[in-house]
Amino acid sequence: MVDAKFGVGRLAAVYDGFEPDRVDLEHYVAMVGEFAARRVVDVGCGTGVLACLLARDGVDVIGVDPADASLEVARGKEFADRVRWIHGDATTLPALEADLAVMTGNVAQVFLTDEEWDATLRGVHAALATDGRFVFETRDPAARVWEEWGKWTRENTYQVAPVPDGGTVETWGELLSVELPFVSFRGTYVFSSDGAVLTSDSTLRFRERDELEQSLTAAGFAVDDVRDAPDRPGKEFVFIARRL
Repeated sequence: MVDAKFGVGRLAAVYDGFEPDRVDLEHYVAMVGEFAARRVVDVGCGTGVLACLLARDGVDVIGVDPADASLEVARGKEFADRVRWIHGDATTLPALEADLAVMTGNVAQVFLTDEEWDATLRGVHAALATDGRFVFETRDPAARVWEEWGKWTRENTYQVAPVPDGGTVETWGELLSVELPFVSFRGTYVFSSDGAVLTSDSTLRFRERDELEQSLTAAGFAVDDVRDAPDRPGKEFVFIARRL
């Protein structure tokens, strides 16, 4: 199930307006150079910000996402014509012999069941060349970020941004439930042009480090490193796994 903010065209079109400063992507761009990756798969590429950044630098990029509305936004970006866009998920990827696969943002946490996560790992594994690397981030449960989200109210999270085709959209977030390892929250969007009110509900799964390591090993990866996220020190794991 795709969250409305990615799968509904009207919401996907304004998503980037509320995420203007993607400093979290800088260390992924750096790792493409670190690992001398020439072909990269961006799993859950969303509106294509990272994919287009890499394509600009001459990297062969495949962006895959189950939300066609987000891909439509991605296809309109500069350098998008250099990216191969696939409507689907990791389980639908062909054998690409990629040097690197990445999952940024919340992507690794949207797979709520073990079956979904394991199938995703197998799909990524099949898309990589031997010794190709899989890099993804996921929040460390020990940081208990949901306690910060518990302060989410309209007053604390309110934002407003222009809509590409005119008018503005207001948005705010609220925590819905914490039933570990699952945390659910809602975004509300109000469009000035016609007063339409849309909502998008999301649920993330918080997996422990050892749980993730075991699942990677079972899927045929070796965990080479687990780093801190430079933009969120002490709050996230950045896994670097290698296809055996």
